[in-house]
Amino acid sequence: MEAIVRACATEGWTARVAAVIANRADAAGLEFARQHGIATAVVDHTAFDSREAFDVELARAVEAHAPDVVALAGFMRILTDGFVERFAGRLVNVHPALLPAFTGLHTHRRAIEAGCKLAGATVHFVTPTLDHGPIIAQAVVPVLPGDTPEALAARVLEREHVLYPRAVRWLVHGLLRTTDGIVSHTRGESQLLR
Repeated sequence: MEAIVRACATEGWTARVAAVIANRADAAGLEFARQHGIATAVVDHTAFDSREAFDVELARAVEAHAPDVVALAGFMRILTDGFVERFAGRLVNVHPALLPAFTGLHTHRRAIEAGCKLAGATVHFVTPTLDHGPIIAQAVVPVLPGDTPEALAARVLEREHVLYPRAVRWLVHGLLRTTDGIVSHTRGESQLLR
């Protein structure tokens, strides 16, 4: 989230980050947002009896800011189909693996255990199927001999901080086209960050 805010400001996007919304009042991004004059809100998932009720309130909080793009950043909750469909085509996420490999959790450990020579991150449109939406962009990093999940995660995170803002900028500026589930850049810019 911080990388997106910084890129938006320094790269002169024709957009602004309208709000940062979290499900935990102690989320570090909230203080960062406040310091940068960005509206914040907390929708505490523990205050709701069901995932559906939480998602209805979360959607209301998001829509209050009329966003063109909804970027998940460190939001570790599975969203209901209703929420995802409500923001279809403008809801994006970054996943710390080269999707479609290693969906879900523990991606770095699983990549090392599988003997992968490359790992990375994927920015994708969110769909009701977890970590399976159309791929916008990917970044690759080598898996080094003796890597630990923590060391690999740190290298992947560095690339995420470049990749995610780039992909969000493309979406904001209308530079992406999806045809038959495949996302392409309308001006042919590489969607692979090495």
